[in-house]
Amino acid sequence: MVAELAANAVTHGHVPGRDFELRLLLRAGADTFRIEVSDTRGDRRPERRRPAADGGVEEGGLGLLLVDTLASEWGVRDRQVGKTVWAVLARTHST
Repeated sequence: MVAELAANAVTHGHVPGRDFELRLLLRAGADTFRIEVSDTRGDRRPERRRPAADGGVEEGGLGLLLVDTLASEWGVRDRQVGKTVWAVLARTHST
């Protein structure tokens, strides 16, 4: 999921001369962590998409379907320059 969000920032959120920021946050006392990827392009906001109704395969744009499926919640928030796409995941515990 980190790779998908980072790839989206590089591919769709890139502004020449500016980078993106990746943050991984473990929520204290919770069994979740948050991924945040910020870029400097605020005009291209990701949208929730669904597979084609005819069962066909699209060339792209389905990476966020993966995020939507795996994350307990995700969204986009504006920032002073650009936007941040975030997703919350449950931590897994090994026994």
